[in-house]
Amino acid sequence: MGEEKAKSNLFPILQDPSRLTGIARIAAEGEHADDGHFIEFRTLKVRSLLNHSVSKRQLRFAKSINPYRGCEFGCRYCYARYTHEFMELRDPAMFERRIFIKQNAAWLLRQELKRLKPDEEIAIGTATDPYQPIERRAMVTRSLLEVFAERRGLQIGIVTKSTLIERDIDLLQAIAANNNLVLHLTITTADATLARILEPRAPRPDLRFQTVKRLREAGLRTGILCSPLMPGITDSPAALDEMARLAKDAGASFFASSPLFLKPCSKETFLGFVREHFPALERSYVERYSTDAFTSEAYNRRVRDLVSAVTKKHGLGRRSTDALLTRDAGPAPALREAAQLSLFSPAIPAAMRKPSAVARTIKRLKTSFA
Repeated sequence: MGEEKAKSNLFPILQDPSRLTGIARIAAEGEHADDGHFIEFRTLKVRSLLNHSVSKRQLRFAKSINPYRGCEFGCRYCYARYTHEFMELRDPAMFERRIFIKQNAAWLLRQELKRLKPDEEIAIGTATDPYQPIERRAMVTRSLLEVFAERRGLQIGIVTKSTLIERDIDLLQAIAANNNLVLHLTITTADATLARILEPRAPRPDLRFQTVKRLREAGLRTGILCSPLMPGITDSPAALDEMARLAKDAGASFFASSPLFLKPCSKETFLGFVREHFPALERSYVERYSTDAFTSEAYNRRVRDLVSAVTKKHGLGRRSTDALLTRDAGPAPALREAAQLSLFSPAIPAAMRKPSAVARTIKRLKTSFA
């Protein structure tokens, strides 16, 4: 099959906009903007940029911004695939094959910030990565940062898997000087081979750790989200201990992790990944997520215990959840660096300072983890 024919199959003729309503109609009216490797980019003339966010995962931020709709990284576990269903694009693969670029984003943000309530938090990148590859050309995220750099007193959290965020260190520093800014790098695994099949187009894990280090060296409060934690794949005590060690080496402000949850829109995509690469685990995943998108409380408790143990062992700050909160990330980096580092890491009880105590905790979790 030639490339042009393959593309024609990947990008079927759009539905007649007159038969659609709401965001589906806006999406269908979008114009061709760019092309990538088996990806089509289209414009999206949205009427609003700040979304009110409600989540069952305790993500307690009030407002969120996603500069793009759809994401090139193609993460097999991505819970945001359902957002394309609102546009009548119901094939899960379309989430990573047809990406929408929001138009007039900076202008919209300026208008909507006028109505923002004091202390409301803004999370950027909750559903799609604000630094996915198209950002190099479209620069929507950078245009938003330019707006934020004009303001004072905002609470802003950004999450990404991309090293491209380093491009904007100048703006991030300007924002942090007058606002409460917290940056989050999602690094799911330190295993580059696993990362390549799990997150096909995202940067390698080692490059992401380097980005954390560079952001910290620039004086920016930056932590690591080791999420989602996948049972039997990335949730071993040894794997999390290694992730925490690398986070410490990178100077991360905090380290957080939470279990995989499988929405219906991403379930078959992820199970297909398990079936292909971890066939022995397929049955356990089917059973674990047969009636609920979330893991059991018993499993969640074991994860919390393990994360607590490795963060204490390596002297890392810890988030209470993987939420993009600004209030739960330690002090703003306005103090001297030495003072920052002592405040980022919670006080470690005397018993936990003993290597034998930490070793006993890890050993106990190894025997009980399931």
